[in-house]
Amino acid sequence: MPWESATDHPIINAMPKFHDLSEYAAAIAPVIGAAHVNVHASAARAVADLAEASGVTPGLLADLRFTLPLRPLTRRDLAVIDRYGDAAARERDLSEHLREATLSEDGDGLLRLTAKGLEFVHRLYDAHAAAADRVWVGPDLPDLAGLTARVLDAAERRPGGALALVAPLFEPAGARAGLLLFNRLAAVRYHRADAHAAAWQAAGLSAAEIVRLADGPLRAGIEAETNLRASAPYRNLTGQEREVLYEGLLKLV
Repeated sequence: MPWESATDHPIINAMPKFHDLSEYAAAIAPVIGAAHVNVHASAARAVADLAEASGVTPGLLADLRFTLPLRPLTRRDLAVIDRYGDAAARERDLSEHLREATLSEDGDGLLRLTAKGLEFVHRLYDAHAAAADRVWVGPDLPDLAGLTARVLDAAERRPGGALALVAPLFEPAGARAGLLLFNRLAAVRYHRADAHAAAWQAAGLSAAEIVRLADGPLRAGIEAETNLRASAPYRNLTGQEREVLYEGLLKLV
Protein backbone atom coordinates (compact mmCIF):
# COMPACT_ATOMS: atom_id res chain seq x y z
CA MET A 1 0.00 0.00 0.00
CA PRO A 2 1.26 3.55 -0.65
CA TRP A 3 0.90 4.38 3.03
CA GLU A 4 2.19 1.05 4.31
CA SER A 5 5.98 1.32 4.32
CA ALA A 6 7.95 3.53 6.63
CA THR A 7 10.51 3.92 3.85
CA ASP A 8 7.94 5.84 1.81
CA HIS A 9 8.24 8.73 4.22
CA PRO A 10 10.98 11.29 4.98
CA ILE A 11 13.86 10.32 7.24
CA ILE A 12 12.74 9.81 10.83
CA ASN A 13 14.38 12.30 13.17
CA ALA A 14 14.00 13.45 16.74
CA MET A 15 10.85 15.48 17.12
CA PRO A 16 11.16 18.86 15.37
CA LYS A 17 9.02 21.91 16.02
CA PHE A 18 5.74 21.74 14.15
CA HIS A 19 3.75 24.66 12.86
CA ASP A 20 0.50 22.71 12.93
CA LEU A 21 -1.00 19.28 13.52
CA SER A 22 -0.79 18.45 9.84
CA GLU A 23 3.00 18.56 10.06
CA TYR A 24 2.86 16.43 13.20
CA ALA A 25 0.69 13.82 11.45
CA ALA A 26 3.15 13.70 8.56
CA ALA A 27 6.11 13.23 10.90
CA ILE A 28 4.65 10.63 13.24
CA ALA A 29 3.28 8.41 10.47
CA PRO A 30 6.67 6.86 9.56
CA VAL A 31 7.54 6.49 13.25
CA ILE A 32 4.32 4.54 13.83
CA GLY A 33 5.00 2.45 10.74
CA ALA A 34 8.59 1.64 11.69
CA ALA A 35 7.73 0.74 15.30
CA HIS A 36 4.91 -1.51 14.13
CA VAL A 37 7.04 -3.25 11.51
CA ASN A 38 9.78 -3.76 14.12
CA VAL A 39 7.55 -6.12 16.13
CA HIS A 40 6.24 -7.85 13.02
CA ALA A 41 9.79 -8.61 11.90
CA SER A 42 10.82 -9.85 15.33
CA ALA A 43 7.80 -12.15 15.53
CA ALA A 44 8.11 -13.53 12.00
CA ARG A 45 10.01 -16.70 12.91
CA ALA A 46 7.73 -17.53 15.83
CA VAL A 47 4.64 -16.96 13.69
CA ALA A 48 6.04 -19.20 10.93
CA ASP A 49 6.81 -21.93 13.47
CA LEU A 50 3.32 -21.59 14.94
CA ALA A 51 1.75 -21.87 11.50
CA GLU A 52 3.78 -24.99 10.69
CA ALA A 53 3.08 -26.67 14.01
CA SER A 54 -0.65 -25.96 13.93
CA GLY A 55 -1.21 -26.42 10.21
CA VAL A 56 -2.91 -23.04 10.04
CA THR A 57 -2.30 -20.35 7.42
CA PRO A 58 -1.81 -16.98 9.20
CA GLY A 59 -3.03 -14.88 6.24
CA LEU A 60 -6.18 -12.96 7.10
CA LEU A 61 -6.09 -14.25 10.68
CA ALA A 62 -2.87 -12.32 11.25
CA ASP A 63 -3.98 -9.23 9.36
CA LEU A 64 -7.35 -9.09 11.16
CA ARG A 65 -6.28 -10.56 14.49
CA PHE A 66 -7.89 -7.72 16.45
CA THR A 67 -11.13 -7.66 14.44
CA LEU A 68 -12.34 -11.17 13.59
CA PRO A 69 -12.66 -12.28 17.25
CA LEU A 70 -15.31 -9.56 17.71
CA ARG A 71 -17.27 -9.31 14.46
CA PRO A 72 -17.84 -11.04 11.12
CA LEU A 73 -16.78 -9.49 7.85
CA THR A 74 -17.82 -9.87 4.23
CA ARG A 75 -15.74 -10.14 1.09
CA ARG A 76 -16.63 -6.52 0.35
CA ASP A 77 -15.32 -5.54 3.79
CA LEU A 78 -12.06 -7.35 3.10
CA ALA A 79 -11.66 -5.45 -0.17
CA VAL A 80 -12.03 -2.15 1.69
CA ILE A 81 -9.52 -3.11 4.37
CA ASP A 82 -7.06 -4.32 1.71
CA ARG A 83 -7.65 -1.49 -0.79
CA TYR A 84 -4.40 -1.88 -2.66
CA GLY A 85 -4.12 -5.66 -2.46
CA ASP A 86 -4.65 -8.26 -5.13
CA ALA A 87 -8.23 -9.57 -5.21
CA ALA A 88 -7.19 -13.00 -6.50
CA ALA A 89 -4.58 -13.42 -3.77
CA ARG A 90 -7.10 -12.34 -1.14
CA GLU A 91 -9.62 -14.90 -2.41
CA ARG A 92 -6.95 -17.62 -2.33
CA ASP A 93 -6.19 -16.77 1.31
CA LEU A 94 -9.87 -16.83 2.14
CA SER A 95 -10.36 -20.19 0.45
CA GLU A 96 -7.47 -21.60 2.46
CA HIS A 97 -8.98 -20.37 5.74
CA LEU A 98 -12.33 -21.92 4.85
CA ARG A 99 -10.63 -25.19 3.93
CA GLU A 100 -8.67 -25.22 7.19
CA ALA A 101 -11.89 -24.39 9.11
CA THR A 102 -10.42 -21.33 10.81
CA LEU A 103 -13.12 -19.22 9.13
CA SER A 104 -16.70 -20.15 8.28
CA GLU A 105 -19.11 -18.51 5.86
CA ASP A 106 -22.88 -18.41 6.27
CA GLY A 107 -25.59 -18.03 3.66
CA ASP A 108 -25.44 -14.24 3.88
CA GLY A 109 -21.73 -14.20 3.06
CA LEU A 110 -20.65 -13.35 6.60
CA LEU A 111 -17.18 -14.67 7.42
CA ARG A 112 -16.74 -15.66 11.04
CA LEU A 113 -13.78 -16.83 13.08
CA THR A 114 -14.23 -20.42 14.26
CA ALA A 115 -13.07 -21.84 17.58
CA LYS A 116 -10.00 -23.19 15.79
CA GLY A 117 -9.31 -19.76 14.31
CA LEU A 118 -9.73 -18.03 17.66
CA GLU A 119 -7.27 -20.44 19.28
CA PHE A 120 -4.73 -19.55 16.59
CA VAL A 121 -5.30 -15.81 17.15
CA HIS A 122 -4.66 -16.21 20.88
CA ARG A 123 -1.40 -18.05 20.15
CA LEU A 124 -0.52 -15.39 17.61
CA TYR A 125 -1.06 -12.76 20.29
CA ASP A 126 1.35 -14.66 22.53
CA ALA A 127 4.00 -14.54 19.78
CA HIS A 128 3.47 -10.82 19.22
CA ALA A 129 3.53 -10.09 22.95
CA ALA A 130 6.85 -11.93 23.30
CA ALA A 131 8.28 -10.07 20.31
CA ALA A 132 7.18 -6.72 21.73
CA ASP A 133 8.81 -7.59 25.05
CA ARG A 134 12.07 -8.33 23.21
CA VAL A 135 12.32 -5.29 20.95
CA TRP A 136 10.38 -2.65 22.90
CA VAL A 137 12.27 -2.28 26.13
CA GLY A 138 11.39 0.45 28.59
CA PRO A 139 8.97 1.59 31.27
CA ASP A 140 6.98 3.87 28.95
CA LEU A 141 4.91 1.22 27.14
CA PRO A 142 1.76 1.58 29.29
CA ASP A 143 1.78 5.35 28.81
CA LEU A 144 2.33 5.03 25.05
CA ALA A 145 -0.43 2.44 24.82
CA GLY A 146 -2.75 4.78 26.69
CA LEU A 147 -1.95 7.77 24.48
CA THR A 148 -2.42 5.68 21.36
CA ALA A 149 -5.79 4.51 22.67
CA ARG A 150 -6.88 8.13 23.06
CA VAL A 151 -5.80 8.92 19.50
CA LEU A 152 -7.73 5.90 18.28
CA ASP A 153 -10.80 6.86 20.31
CA ALA A 154 -10.82 10.27 18.60
CA ALA A 155 -10.21 8.90 15.10
CA GLU A 156 -13.15 9.29 12.72
CA ARG A 157 -14.79 6.07 11.58
CA ARG A 158 -15.65 7.05 8.01
CA PRO A 159 -18.69 5.19 6.65
CA GLY A 160 -17.35 2.62 4.23
CA GLY A 161 -13.82 3.07 5.56
CA ALA A 162 -11.36 0.51 6.88
CA LEU A 163 -11.16 1.79 10.45
CA ALA A 164 -14.93 1.47 10.89
CA LEU A 165 -14.54 -2.21 10.00
CA VAL A 166 -11.51 -3.08 12.14
CA ALA A 167 -12.27 -1.07 15.31
CA PRO A 168 -12.98 -1.34 18.19
CA LEU A 169 -10.24 -3.86 18.78
CA PHE A 170 -10.19 -7.27 20.39
CA GLU A 171 -8.03 -6.87 23.50
CA PRO A 172 -7.86 -9.89 25.83
CA ALA A 173 -8.07 -9.27 29.55
CA GLY A 174 -4.62 -9.01 31.07
CA ALA A 175 -2.88 -8.27 27.76
CA ARG A 176 0.55 -6.73 28.23
CA ALA A 177 1.16 -3.11 27.27
CA GLY A 178 3.46 -3.99 24.37
CA LEU A 179 0.80 -6.12 22.70
CA LEU A 180 -1.87 -3.47 23.25
CA LEU A 181 0.37 -0.82 21.75
CA PHE A 182 1.28 -3.01 18.79
CA ASN A 183 -2.34 -3.59 17.81
CA ARG A 184 -3.45 -0.03 18.53
CA LEU A 185 -0.71 1.32 16.30
CA ALA A 186 -1.92 -0.98 13.54
CA ALA A 187 -5.42 0.44 13.89
CA VAL A 188 -4.17 4.05 13.84
CA ARG A 189 -2.53 3.23 10.53
CA TYR A 190 -5.94 2.27 9.16
CA HIS A 191 -7.16 5.75 10.08
CA ARG A 192 -4.36 7.25 8.02
CA ALA A 193 -5.19 4.82 5.21
CA ASP A 194 -8.77 6.10 5.23
CA ALA A 195 -7.50 9.68 5.19
CA HIS A 196 -5.33 8.85 2.21
CA ALA A 197 -8.21 7.19 0.39
CA ALA A 198 -10.48 10.16 1.03
CA ALA A 199 -7.81 12.48 -0.37
CA TRP A 200 -7.26 10.59 -3.62
CA GLN A 201 -10.97 10.00 -4.07
CA ALA A 202 -11.58 13.73 -3.69
CA ALA A 203 -9.01 14.24 -6.46
CA GLY A 204 -11.04 11.92 -8.70
CA LEU A 205 -8.57 9.01 -8.67
CA SER A 206 -9.04 5.28 -8.23
CA ALA A 207 -6.95 2.92 -6.07
CA ALA A 208 -5.10 1.70 -9.17
CA GLU A 209 -4.43 5.27 -10.30
CA ILE A 210 -3.00 6.44 -6.96
CA VAL A 211 -0.66 3.45 -6.90
CA ARG A 212 0.70 4.44 -10.32
CA LEU A 213 0.69 8.19 -9.72
CA ALA A 214 4.15 9.75 -10.11
CA ASP A 215 5.60 12.44 -7.90
CA GLY A 216 4.38 15.89 -8.83
CA PRO A 217 1.91 18.59 -7.81
CA LEU A 218 -1.11 16.25 -7.80
CA ARG A 219 0.54 13.69 -5.51
CA ALA A 220 1.92 16.45 -3.29
CA GLY A 221 -1.57 17.87 -2.93
CA ILE A 222 -3.01 14.47 -2.07
CA GLU A 223 -0.32 13.87 0.56
CA ALA A 224 -0.97 17.31 2.08
CA GLU A 225 -4.70 16.58 2.24
CA THR A 226 -3.94 13.16 3.76
CA ASN A 227 -1.88 14.76 6.51
CA LEU A 228 -4.62 17.30 7.21
CA ARG A 229 -7.27 14.60 7.53
CA ALA A 230 -4.98 12.28 9.51
CA SER A 231 -4.15 15.03 12.01
CA ALA A 232 -7.62 15.35 13.54
CA PRO A 233 -7.37 12.69 16.30
CA TYR A 234 -4.12 14.13 17.62
CA ARG A 235 -6.15 17.09 18.88
CA ASN A 236 -7.23 14.69 21.62
CA LEU A 237 -3.72 15.02 23.11
CA THR A 238 -2.03 18.05 24.62
CA GLY A 239 1.13 19.40 23.02
CA GLN A 240 3.22 17.76 25.71
CA GLU A 241 1.42 14.44 25.24
CA ARG A 242 2.03 14.59 21.50
CA GLU A 243 5.72 15.08 22.20
CA VAL A 244 5.75 12.15 24.62
CA LEU A 245 4.06 9.97 22.03
CA TYR A 246 6.42 10.93 19.22
CA GLU A 247 9.61 10.63 21.25
CA GLY A 248 8.44 7.45 22.97
CA LEU A 249 7.57 5.70 19.72
CA LEU A 250 10.83 6.86 18.18
CA LYS A 251 12.71 4.93 20.87
CA LEU A 252 10.90 1.77 19.73
CA VAL A 253 12.09 1.98 16.12
